[in-house]
Amino acid sequence: METFSIAFPATVYCAKKHGVQIRTRSGGHDYEGLSYVSYFNVPKFVVIDLRNLSSVSVDVESKSAWVQAGATIGELYYAIGTKSENLGFLAGDCHTVGVGGLFGGGGYGYLARKYGLAADNILDAKIVDAEGRILDKKSMGEDLFWAIRGGGPASFGIVVAWKVRLVPVPKKVAVFDVLRNLENDATTKLFHQWQSRAYKVDEDLTVYMTFQTAVSSTIDHNGKNVTKIVLQADMRGSFNGSVDKLLGLMEKEFPELGLQRQECLEMKWVESFLFFILFRSGESLDVLLSKKSNFNFLSLKVKSDFVKEPIPDDVFEKMLEMLYEEDVGKALIFVFPFGGKMSEISESAIPFPHRAGNIYAILYQVSWEKEEEKEKHANWVRRLYVYLTPYVSKNPRATYSNFKDLDLGTNNLNKGGHASIKQASIWGTKYFKNNFYRAKAACQRAGAGRLGVCSMSMGNGGGLERAGYRCDEVLGGEVIFAIGWEKEISSSRMQ
Repeated sequence: METFSIAFPATVYCAKKHGVQIRTRSGGHDYEGLSYVSYFNVPKFVVIDLRNLSSVSVDVESKSAWVQAGATIGELYYAIGTKSENLGFLAGDCHTVGVGGLFGGGGYGYLARKYGLAADNILDAKIVDAEGRILDKKSMGEDLFWAIRGGGPASFGIVVAWKVRLVPVPKKVAVFDVLRNLENDATTKLFHQWQSRAYKVDEDLTVYMTFQTAVSSTIDHNGKNVTKIVLQADMRGSFNGSVDKLLGLMEKEFPELGLQRQECLEMKWVESFLFFILFRSGESLDVLLSKKSNFNFLSLKVKSDFVKEPIPDDVFEKMLEMLYEEDVGKALIFVFPFGGKMSEISESAIPFPHRAGNIYAILYQVSWEKEEEKEKHANWVRRLYVYLTPYVSKNPRATYSNFKDLDLGTNNLNKGGHASIKQASIWGTKYFKNNFYRAKAACQRAGAGRLGVCSMSMGNGGGLERAGYRCDEVLGGEVIFAIGWEKEISSSRMQ
């Protein structure tokens, strides 16, 4: 696990000597690309790409694993699943996401209601600090270890490896993924029930919902094929138990869905992630090792919210009607339930503060193919966000740091190269509430400002083009060298 022990301290030393800022990239899934662009329009910066640091070492006896920061969650799941049928880890279901940013921002997944976030289950870490020292939990100190677990590790140094707690899972879990059209009141009733129940149900059950438009084809009475655009709900669930128990629970909690036995499957915990990323034809676990997604990602813009009280039915209906304003299938609304363990953990336990009182989170997303139309589409999601203002969290209106959103604000450095805490708090408290101030203090004590990583930008990994912006349009900057870089830079100027 020590392949970084020479290269990274030397990089830190050289960067400090020449006044060059550092950007750290893990998996490349940051929605605003903050890990490989120059914040504050500085002329030069260094990108440290961690993707080749992807070793995972699982210790079944101690129920823990060391995972390097460039590994994906698919690689972590694979390593766990090939060693044990009764251990798992709590993260997302997109196997190409890098653990470095995911853990550093929180890390929500199907097991969060039972065990909390990924960041809640970090046991140790190795970080290269502003002096080029490699520190672990003991040597970095309590405040820095607290800050990197949910506060955006790139703001404090270069986290190169994490030690995680593995959690018990049954030999078989039950899963489902069902589509329902919203042509009658049934789905509105279903969402109403979901809002009221999903955060209260058995913590072994997690049910997501996604809403989007789709093309529906039917045969009319004359035998002709008739197509129309309809609203569609996708309901996905994972249950730590058998299909029989799942069906009983769903009938009790969500009878409006009408879930059928033939719509459910039992499989190993690790196999459920193949199911959720649409590998459903008997593929081997090896697909989890691929760092290339099987989804066709377009340029996109996202925003997010936390909800504390059920959204009124008429507001929900209006929210769904707005999906018709975008291209078919290009705008989506995701909802993720909280409750369970998420409500039991103190909001100051780690920088991620969104705990008791939050019943679910919403992600609004829009994507597009023509870059000349980016503002048109990005403005749609902004209008939706404004419309929901009265019905989501307030003072501050909170958002999840792994759903980065530059609309909330960015820092501007003063002549001394420092950002105003007052200015940064405008957006920082939306991500971290009052934990922002403790994280900012930890950043300053760690001396990370000398690396150009103490902006509290809290980035978790690349892909600015996915947010619909060219790097030179928003942040600019020239890459002078990139350690571990494999692709995506065709010249010294990022395009």
